[in-house]
Amino acid sequence: MNGLARASVRFRPASFVGTFVALLFASAVITACGSMLQTGITAHVKPVRYAATPVVVAADPSARITTGHGDDADSDAASLPDQPRVDTALADRIARAPGVSAAVPDTAFPVQSKTLPPLTGRDWSAHAIDASTVVRGRAPGTGEVALAAATARAAHVGVGDTLTLTAPTGATTYKVSGLTDTETSTGAGAKDGTKASATASATASATAGASAYFADPVADRLSGHPGRTDAIAVLPAKGVSTDELARQVEAAVKGAPGDPAKVRTGDGRGLAEHPELAEGKEMLTAIGASFGGIATATAVFVVMGTVALAIGQRGREIALLRAVGATPRQIRRTVATEAMLVAPIAGAAGILPGVALARWWVRQLVHRDAIPAGVTLSTGWIPMVSAVGAGLLAALAAGYLAARRPSKARPSQALGEAAVERRRPGVIRTVLGAAAVAGGCVLAAVAAHTTGEDAANVALGIVFCFMVGVAFLGPVVAWAAAALLGLPLRAGGAASQLAAANSRANARRLASAITPIVLVTAFCGTLLCMQGSLKHEAAHQIEDGVVADQVLGSSGAGVPADTAQRAAKVPGVDGAVGVLRTGALYRASGSLNSASLLGVSGDPGKLPDVLQLGVKTGSLSALTGDGRTVAVDSLLAGTAKVKVGDRIPLWLGDGTRVRPTVVATYERGLGIGQLLMPRAAVADHARTAYDTQVLVHDAPGADCTAVARDLSRLGVAGLTVTDRAGYRQQADKELELNAWANSVMAAVLGGFAAVAAANTLVMTVLDRRREVALLRLAGTTRRQVLGMVRLEALLVAAAGLLIGGAIAWITLVPIARGLTGASPYIPPGTALGLAGAATVIGLLSTALPARALLRANPAAAGAARE
Repeated sequence: MNGLARASVRFRPASFVGTFVALLFASAVITACGSMLQTGITAHVKPVRYAATPVVVAADPSARITTGHGDDADSDAASLPDQPRVDTALADRIARAPGVSAAVPDTAFPVQSKTLPPLTGRDWSAHAIDASTVVRGRAPGTGEVALAAATARAAHVGVGDTLTLTAPTGATTYKVSGLTDTETSTGAGAKDGTKASATASATASATAGASAYFADPVADRLSGHPGRTDAIAVLPAKGVSTDELARQVEAAVKGAPGDPAKVRTGDGRGLAEHPELAEGKEMLTAIGASFGGIATATAVFVVMGTVALAIGQRGREIALLRAVGATPRQIRRTVATEAMLVAPIAGAAGILPGVALARWWVRQLVHRDAIPAGVTLSTGWIPMVSAVGAGLLAALAAGYLAARRPSKARPSQALGEAAVERRRPGVIRTVLGAAAVAGGCVLAAVAAHTTGEDAANVALGIVFCFMVGVAFLGPVVAWAAAALLGLPLRAGGAASQLAAANSRANARRLASAITPIVLVTAFCGTLLCMQGSLKHEAAHQIEDGVVADQVLGSSGAGVPADTAQRAAKVPGVDGAVGVLRTGALYRASGSLNSASLLGVSGDPGKLPDVLQLGVKTGSLSALTGDGRTVAVDSLLAGTAKVKVGDRIPLWLGDGTRVRPTVVATYERGLGIGQLLMPRAAVADHARTAYDTQVLVHDAPGADCTAVARDLSRLGVAGLTVTDRAGYRQQADKELELNAWANSVMAAVLGGFAAVAAANTLVMTVLDRRREVALLRLAGTTRRQVLGMVRLEALLVAAAGLLIGGAIAWITLVPIARGLTGASPYIPPGTALGLAGAATVIGLLSTALPARALLRANPAAAGAARE
């Protein structure tokens, strides 16, 4: 049997090259997704700012809920959308621990200036973390600032000079009290009480170089989050080890009032320094697990289809083996041996391309600020072994199933059965395929009667069920497609009639080519059109909802909180509303979901002058600044199952839990914001207290150009003045990462399916050597043969596009209605791109091997062995 397996690989190279290619790309996709999942689980960032600080106390960057009790309890966690903080007073409690020499609150906030590069504002106490010392002048007092010496030299600023700095609370003139520099020989603290290395201090100095130090009370007020600090750096007393220090700090923190804080050491300090790592890990895990599951299932389907096609092409060979006395067990062992020869080699060859793809993916996420810059891809043996093992198991299972029926044929009947292709799939395949299609129909019905994100979550299973159905019922689907789409071909010339007849007679072969095209159309169409629907509906809602005449934004961190008040005093301005865009978490169906949150300043009753939200129930005038009320998008209200008068559990950006009362529901939340609260209730819990934008309503009859010119002279650093299109640009930025992520997923999955489709088509054409030779000997011209092959390729492309498009549409309808409340929008470029790609793949993958077959002598090709 081993000799037969090696001979099959050697003498039927086309089939085994096709199997090798399918297994290689499947291994690459599975390795990439597995590496992303492993990176999401193990990702960490080396501390830079806290490199010389052995223990750091910071808030948990995740929110958690628990449902049930005891052994039946279930919990869910989600990353907070903004910077979590701890109570500044906790530093005094920690400082009283016996092994602590100092507990330093570390507060950071963006500072802007017209003459200086972007700075990071910090409290003066934090200079100990940076190992900074005053090299000239003195520490800052009230109304003063200390700058890094390098920053001051670049801006030609010295001690005693004054400059205007813009903080979240507004712009103020400060006197430069001193210049700082960073020590390189010793650190502020070190592990086990020893001196920090020069490397750690030098690295920390890179962060301190762009710092602007203020007196502690001033920094607390300027940050926009009074009484709260980003983290507390704990320095040890002499002779106290890091472990002992951590235990003492843990004891001090455990009994503290308020939200619990986390004590972090080692690489855990990197999470305190970069709390956005928690959200990045969540994204990496989602890509690796959710998309990886779909990609793995798709890869297994493709591999099984390719292996089944390769075994099916050897039906006459298997029949001959049965005729000369080979037992069913021997034939199955031969097929298994062939899989063992090809699958491990192909799987191993796909590992390096998969790792390269994952590395590129991680680099792109870092470039787009989705994960911190210090995160690197984690590669290990688990994703690699899983990729090789999945390919091997898929090849073994497909080979066994494909060889099961021909291996059981009676020796006297084997050659006769192999001469005619079976049109109907087996009983098991028929039952499984019918069950999958029925499941897809049931899920589609359930999703059609569900609202919000619940509909989108249910709809994700629809495409998978239908794809399983297509994979199992492939021959039936292909025969029906050939019969229907072949009708116009039968009325054509010789090439058309041959194409129609071949398609009907060889439905099983046709199914192997159609299935990958259905895959690429269904999955890519769903991913790309879903994102297109979101962007289209968001743009439509912004166009209808944003009625402001002027939109003030910033090229930096944002605009100060007092900008709206100052803009309202400009001649020709009737009113101005500050908008702070942040995020929140809400509870629905026992899990935490994210939502965009809008904090608006001023009288909520005047909000319709700049934002027409399309209020459905309740009134925006009922919003109060104490944080006890909220307006909710109607789709989110449906998902959370709340209405006007109900209280909705929310976790604000920093994790603060609130239960405001719903006072209004509105329609245009996708483009503008899903939750609406007064700015005063939101600002203390956002990442920064800067407003994202200011929406200005001009007075009747005012000169729009003159108003815009006067607004640009407000003296705010980095201020931009645009029309309502500026609001849409900000909203598009928030959708950009999701759009890119979906596009990459579609490209990875679509590229793999495209290669699989081309690979399958090449295999089917090369297997028709005798058929093409017989046609040539019967008088068919080269042009007619090429025409026949070309029309078959178009039929395959059309069938795959129609079936895949139908699956995508059935899936998109509940997703679009659940997420946008409207029907799906199909971008013309996406539709044309998918159709063009499928057509080009089909034509090229058949024309090139067909031309190669036509170059051979028909008589010799017809007499050649298979």
